[in-house]
Amino acid sequence: MNDAPDTPSTPLGNSTPEALGQAELPRLFERCAWFRALAGEHQRLVLEQAHAEYRETGALIARRQAPSDYWIGVHSGLLKLALYTPSGRSCTFSGVPPGGWFGEGSVIKRELRKYDVVAIRPSVVGFVPSATFHTLLSASLPFNAFVIHQLNNRMGEFIASIQNSRLLDVDARVAQSLAQLFNPDLYPETGQTLAISQEEVGLLAGVSRQRSNQALQNLERLGIVRVSRNQIDVLDVDRLCAFGREQI
Repeated sequence: MNDAPDTPSTPLGNSTPEALGQAELPRLFERCAWFRALAGEHQRLVLEQAHAEYRETGALIARRQAPSDYWIGVHSGLLKLALYTPSGRSCTFSGVPPGGWFGEGSVIKRELRKYDVVAIRPSVVGFVPSATFHTLLSASLPFNAFVIHQLNNRMGEFIASIQNSRLLDVDARVAQSLAQLFNPDLYPETGQTLAISQEEVGLLAGVSRQRSNQALQNLERLGIVRVSRNQIDVLDVDRLCAFGREQI
């Protein structure tokens, strides 16, 4: 838990969405393995009905308790999934780097969204309408296989997050928050250089900026990461993923 940057009743930031032209969509979606696996007619459906928007840092992408009208993906930047309480407290569930798609569970169940989605870096965000998602789900075997695989990996991610928050010390929680961004099934585009600040790492781990800085310095001394302004180079992904696991 950490203090929320704003209350959930108003947008987090004062930027306005900037829609990207439809001509740019093929380039963005061609990077997605699930899109490349679709039949041509289904690819055309996505390109006709989906859209993408540029959002500034702090912008509210989707609101808790609002209808799940879209399946959402990150083409560039970084989003977080978080819960804000009326008292101004917040809990971050997950970060979503480029290549990640999320919200399929709520779209499938046609339920209200259970969390706020906030940009913590300038981001290009893709929106696939719920109706398009359900059409693909009913007509495309490759898309069905992708969604089943996605849900299975998502469940594993959230179980690990709960386990980490309850059983690991702060250094290990910070390490595991970074390690989650390297899940190749959920986030296939994550490279060893993360365009993320120490403050943003703290948001993902649910700790203060000062404590996040200390944890990253400890990881740097161990030769696992190299920290610079608004960037973290992961020097050893395997050691990062294993860090703190002996505590469990």
